[in-house]
Amino acid sequence: MERAQQEKKPIGSDDTFNPIFASMQNVSEDSGHRSFLDAPSPYRLKPDNSSSDEALKQIRTANTVSISPELFEKLYLTPQKAVKGELRGTFGNPTPVALIGFVLSCTPLACELMGWRSAGGNGAATLGAYYFCGGMLMTLGGLLEFFLGNTFAFVVFCSYGGFWFTLGSTLTPSFNAYGAYSSDPSKPYEGLTSAGFHASYGFFLLFMGLLCLLYLICALRTNVVFVTIFFGLFFTFVLLTGSYWQLAIGHAAAATNLQIASGAFAFLACLAAWWIFFAQMLASVDFPFQLPVGDISHVIRSGSDRLQDKEHFSA
Repeated sequence: MERAQQEKKPIGSDDTFNPIFASMQNVSEDSGHRSFLDAPSPYRLKPDNSSSDEALKQIRTANTVSISPELFEKLYLTPQKAVKGELRGTFGNPTPVALIGFVLSCTPLACELMGWRSAGGNGAATLGAYYFCGGMLMTLGGLLEFFLGNTFAFVVFCSYGGFWFTLGSTLTPSFNAYGAYSSDPSKPYEGLTSAGFHASYGFFLLFMGLLCLLYLICALRTNVVFVTIFFGLFFTFVLLTGSYWQLAIGHAAAATNLQIASGAFAFLACLAAWWIFFAQMLASVDFPFQLPVGDISHVIRSGSDRLQDKEHFSA
C-alpha cells in the first residue's frame, strides 16, 4: 500500500484522458483505490486552496475535445472558425436534422419527377413532407446553426426550408396559388394547366437555380459531397424552369423530357445528401470507421489567411 501511494502521480498530471469513459473514472483524489481503467481522472480537483469556481470550471471543460478542421467541416458543413462561447460543446449538432429533412422531402420528389412507377402530379402526394420534413426540419436546423455561429449552414438550411414551405403552399388549394389562373372559379385545379401559371412559377425556379449557383461557389470551401449537392440542385432548378416554360408555350413532350432530367439531377443531389448525413451520424457516435466526404477546404485558401500572409510579407 505504501509503495502504491509513493508511485501515485502528482495532482495536475499531464496525462490525456479518454472522453468516452469519463464517467467511469475516479472522481475523487481521496479515494482509496483506482477505477478499473486505472486512468487519471479528468475531474480531479486542485488542492484545497483552489476556489470552488475554478473547480467547477475545470469540470465543465474536462470533456472539451479538440477536433480537426476536417472533422469540424464534416460535422457542420462550414470551414472551422473561432466563435465566442461554448455552445458547440454544450449542445448537439443540428446539421443532421436539417439534412434528414432535406432528403426525406427531395428524394421522393426526385422519383416523382422522373415518373418512377407512374408517379407524377408535381409531387402533390408528398405535400405533408414538404411542410413537416423539408420546411420545418430545415428551418429548425438552420436557426440552431445560427446560434452556433455557422453562418453558411444557417443561410442554406433556412433558405431551402423556405423553398419547401413555398412549394407546399403552392400545391395547397387553400392558398389559391394556381386557382387564380383558372378561368372558372369553381374549378381552381384548372389553373395548374394554364400557361400563365407555368410561365410565372418558372421564374421562382429560375432564381432558386441562381441561389444554388451562389451556394455552389461558396461550397468550394467545404467538401466534394456538399459541392455535388449544389451541383445537382443547380441543374435541377434550371431544367425545371425550362420544363415549366415549355409547358407555357404548349411543348408538352419537351417539358416532360426536361422534367425527367431535372429529377435525375435532384436524385444525384439526394444521394450525396444521404451520404453526408450517414457520415455525420457515424461521426456523432464515434464509429470505428468514417465515410470520406472529400475535404477541399484547403484547396482555396481563406481570405483571412491570405491577408495574414500579405501583412507578414509587408512587415
